[in-house]
Amino acid sequence: MIALLDLRGDRSDPSDRLPRADAAAVAAVRATVAEVLASVRADGDAAVARWTKEFDGFDGDLVVDPQAARDALDGLDPALRAALDRMVDQVRWFAERSRPADWREARDGAVLGVTHHPLRRVGAYVPGGRAPLVSTVVMTVVPARVAGVDEVVLCTPPGRDGRVHPGILAAAALTGVDRIVRVGGAQAVAAMAYGTGAVPRCDKVVGPGNVFVAEAKQQVAAQGACGIDLPAGVTEVAVVADDTADPRVVAADLVGQAEHDPLVTALLITPSPGLADAVRAVLPEEVAAARHADRIRAALAGQGAAILVDDLDHAVQVADAFAAEHLEVLTADAAAVAARVRAAGVVFVGPWSPVSVGDYGVGPNHTLPTGGAARFAGGLRTADFLVPVNWVELDRAGLAAAAPVVDALAAAEDLPAHARAVEVRR
Repeated sequence: MIALLDLRGDRSDPSDRLPRADAAAVAAVRATVAEVLASVRADGDAAVARWTKEFDGFDGDLVVDPQAARDALDGLDPALRAALDRMVDQVRWFAERSRPADWREARDGAVLGVTHHPLRRVGAYVPGGRAPLVSTVVMTVVPARVAGVDEVVLCTPPGRDGRVHPGILAAAALTGVDRIVRVGGAQAVAAMAYGTGAVPRCDKVVGPGNVFVAEAKQQVAAQGACGIDLPAGVTEVAVVADDTADPRVVAADLVGQAEHDPLVTALLITPSPGLADAVRAVLPEEVAAARHADRIRAALAGQGAAILVDDLDHAVQVADAFAAEHLEVLTADAAAVAARVRAAGVVFVGPWSPVSVGDYGVGPNHTLPTGGAARFAGGLRTADFLVPVNWVELDRAGLAAAAPVVDALAAAEDLPAHARAVEVRR
């Protein structure tokens, strides 16, 4: 069900040999996404409506009546309401503690500092296709509110009957979303990036999505139309484990992420051939018992692998090369092994920390870098909704102290007017 990749005895960079979502499948969406973006930029809501009818089968009002969200919250199942309340509290707590602090300090005749200003308007994308990600509402909106964002617009795809999942509506009401729009895919990203009648232009678009959404975010960011949080496409998981790990637990965790999408990548990285064999033996049972067995089976067959390594140091090297969105460490002294990891969206340490607790609000955000982007990017955080503005104020003595540096470097760069701007103040 999953391939076996033997890297024992080979400490070279394994990046090109590790499974990933089919690059051809990802590349194939680029032209379609570019076409969608161009049409929305030119024709606004008319194009959004046209693509929504084509892709989602819905032809109707794009903006959701705010009362519908309030009604959904009032009618929410009590157990789900309690879970959302707890999740909001946890995510807010984490977001408040990760908010960057303003500062100011005097040095050599200057007062310098950084002030963080919230974005005016943010667009949150919430997937609603194979799985209506109610939790993503909390993960995208709560940090924005902690940062002090003025307005949050939420886009999520409708069903063919035009309905938005009631859990998504309820979470939007609970977290204080200002506008809900029933539109998904690349057309939703385009609407938030460029602005249309139904969707006001946003300073930044955040949230996870399928390959179309992820590609659309990359393209609008490259155009300078708006900011984005990070490349957050099809999910992925890697498990670093040794022979102390329970094979059934490892199998369940691989299956748990694979149920998202047939393009999910799910890896076991282990120095234990016995564990690899045991996990591969129990995986078919776990898949057969799962509701979404077909898509899980497709993901594991396409991008699943048990990777054999020499030891746990080698396992960490391979894990860093893969740079997983979610990385579990199921080893003896898991905390020490996890501390050596340098590239992962979130590290889940030890046997009692499955990825699903991160998905559902133990604290860190579940909007995370995919496709190896964890090598250079982290998960969505409060800082993503703030603009750091650096500032400086000099007095006469401070300018005099800086003048020789300006004179020398302006001369070296042949920019004499730079030096003149200081000279006229002496």
